[in-house]
Amino acid sequence: MDVLIVLAALSLLMLAAYRGYSVILFAPVCAMLGVLLTDPGAVLPMFSGVFMEKLVAFVKLYFPVFVLGAIFGKVIELSGFSKAIVSAVIGLVGRQRAILSIVLVCALLTYGGVSLFVVVFAVYPFAAEMFRQGDIPKRLIPATIALGAFTFTMAAMPGSPQIQNIIPTTFFGTTTWAAPFLGLLGSAFIVTAGIAYLEFRRRQAAAAGEGYGTGHRNEPEALDSAGLPHPLLALSPLLVVGLLNWLFTRLIPRHFGSAVTIDVSGQPLTVQVTPMVAIWAVEGALLAGILWVLLFAFKRVAARFAEGSTSAVGGALLASLNTASEYGFGAVIAALPGFAAITGLLERIPNPLLNEAVSVSVLAGITGSASGGMSIALAALADTFIATANGAGIPMEVLHRVASMASGGMDTLPHNGAVITLLAVTGLTHKQSYRDIFVVSVLIATSAVLVAIAAYYLFGLV
Repeated sequence: MDVLIVLAALSLLMLAAYRGYSVILFAPVCAMLGVLLTDPGAVLPMFSGVFMEKLVAFVKLYFPVFVLGAIFGKVIELSGFSKAIVSAVIGLVGRQRAILSIVLVCALLTYGGVSLFVVVFAVYPFAAEMFRQGDIPKRLIPATIALGAFTFTMAAMPGSPQIQNIIPTTFFGTTTWAAPFLGLLGSAFIVTAGIAYLEFRRRQAAAAGEGYGTGHRNEPEALDSAGLPHPLLALSPLLVVGLLNWLFTRLIPRHFGSAVTIDVSGQPLTVQVTPMVAIWAVEGALLAGILWVLLFAFKRVAARFAEGSTSAVGGALLASLNTASEYGFGAVIAALPGFAAITGLLERIPNPLLNEAVSVSVLAGITGSASGGMSIALAALADTFIATANGAGIPMEVLHRVASMASGGMDTLPHNGAVITLLAVTGLTHKQSYRDIFVVSVLIATSAVLVAIAAYYLFGLV
């Protein structure tokens, strides 16, 4: 019964998200219904002590990233940089290769360390311009961005600085470069299959006479082609963000150490620096990127900055609260007895790699978070995975890569915060775009994990 309650709460939230209802409203409703059916007396304590605590903690950490990411994307749009890059890319690869171009841009940013959420804000203006000029249906933009940002560079590529590739290192004593050949194989599979699918969908739409479409929400303005900046100048803000993010990630710990104490009204305040390094680095890099755009395109941006920044902050507020509400939902579900029962069932899968892959993927799907699901799975089951892997002679590097890749499979179900943010930013709905997101980020990404496991057992590839 406890397991059915967890699954019912999850199904209800996915249905609400798919039908277009506000996740900010329905995430707490679904979570509290699960608590009500489990222990009616715990509803209010769980709401205030777990759901709201986790929601506020998420906003406290990440709201500045959402705001700076949204403003960065907006000034890129207002400056004309987005259209300059689009025009250059179209000239190089042709209008019909917009999908490949956007996937590559997203991959470069995420592999360079830019947050997935920031990539959504930054790349959307580029994607909208390219799809509009190529007359490709706008409804394919979310899946294209998801393929480039939410899949192979997030979890499969060796050396990826994304959190999904970092978490396993603390459990298995590995590095982010663990099992490089398995990671590269999985990445190649995801890219090849994902682009093939999206190109098939593009051709299918073209044959039906469907173009970019009209009357869309959150549509970036089509800019005048006259007087566009040079493509290299237009690309420079992305390079600034990527390079400074890498640089700040290394300099911040050296400057502050692991913790810093400051005086606040005569009272000492100690801040743990280590958990904040990645966040501070991204915030500093984004702020520098915004200032860089203003430095070279101040007149063009200033004319509409008031209106543009207001809409960007509004979008960031909605996106961050959507994701924070999902974060709170996952925390409540993880505290229910049914969740413990599910983890217990997963432990019974005999093969260590399949056990790990299924466990991480299922828990990521239930919590709606790749990092959250993987953290819960490894915290509960890592010792079991290690013991069975040692018995079977499986290297820890393989456990790392399988866990990381598996976290990027079922995490992008309809209630996932990144999916909801992506759809909110692009002005589209689950009904319009989720089918294609599901194929590239769930079906193909999950299949890549099985390909990697098969490659290890058949060829000993690590």
